[in-house]
Amino acid sequence: MELSGKVKLVKSIAFSIIMNGIMPLVVYNLLLTHFSSFTSLLFATIIPLADNLYHFMIHRKADAFGLFMLTGFVLSLSAFLFGGSEKWILMRESMVTGFLGLIFIGSLLFNKPLIYHFGIRFSESGENNKKGKFEQNWDVAYFRFVVRLMTTVWGIALVGEAVVKMLLLLRLSVASFLAVSPVVFYSILGATIAWTVLYRRHAKTKMDDILPPDRKNGEFNNL
Repeated sequence: MELSGKVKLVKSIAFSIIMNGIMPLVVYNLLLTHFSSFTSLLFATIIPLADNLYHFMIHRKADAFGLFMLTGFVLSLSAFLFGGSEKWILMRESMVTGFLGLIFIGSLLFNKPLIYHFGIRFSESGENNKKGKFEQNWDVAYFRFVVRLMTTVWGIALVGEAVVKMLLLLRLSVASFLAVSPVVFYSILGATIAWTVLYRRHAKTKMDDILPPDRKNGEFNNL
């Protein structure tokens, strides 16, 4: 992928995270001093919903990444809305990651899993020929295997992170858990990202051996 393509991809990912994750959280906290939790959450979700609606109108398809981020945001805040002890709130918050992991795993039951839709989402803001190659390569068995394996690994990683955190909650005090939790999260997330980067390079090399010259390059740049 050329430098300009990489910059567009990074900007697209950053914009989606801001619109579907950061902005709703900021709006929610600002409104919370004036309105109820439910009303604040309702207004906060308007931002990512509007972004998803705009994406649908432009591309005539739902934004899988945006909807995924929106789901995580709503579930995370819902964990607090139900109240309860600190441990119960933290337990429900940990379950959110596990639920998102199950979405990854559940998407394997469909024709095209979640990682494929993420790749398509971010190729739409790049060069059209890159998106075309990405879609075209779905007919290659190895490409389908790679996409499904990546989806499986991310699903297992998120579910595993949730299970580890819930087990820690049962054994540690709240203070100790809050100190250990970020280490668990970033360790698992970092390991999964590192594996994805290395495996993508391996998969791209193998794909270049499989495909004819006119279809090489760019197959996994959006994964």
